[in-house]
Amino acid sequence: MNAKSVLTEVIAEDVPAPRGHFSHAVRSGSSIFVSGLLALDSDGVVIAQDDAAEQARQILAALEKVLQAAGSSKGQIAKFTIYLTDLDDRIAVGEARAEFMGEARPASTLVEVSGLAAVGARVEIEAIAAAG
Repeated sequence: MNAKSVLTEVIAEDVPAPRGHFSHAVRSGSSIFVSGLLALDSDGVVIAQDDAAEQARQILAALEKVLQAAGSSKGQIAKFTIYLTDLDDRIAVGEARAEFMGEARPASTLVEVSGLAAVGARVEIEAIAAAG
């Protein structure tokens, strides 16, 4: 069986199109792998370039739309990977994530990087979730 027969591409409406040759997410069996999301407006421009928490909130709202398009929800998130250009933003971004997740506490990895794919991006978030 080839990869195309077991993977389902997910593109969510109302989320800026991916920048490059990839999908918002891919569903494989009972798992959903969400690509790294940036805080982009409808024109593909990074929002709130001086506010990592606001970028995180924008990303998490887009993440929720991607999960819905894939047949899942934020309550099914098993793991986050969060990339920050400045580790000093970790507390503010963590608070935004806690607001989004409520009592749920998925696994998480936080990585500081020297830069992200869009000018002004301070935060990128990817996730793995269960389907359904």
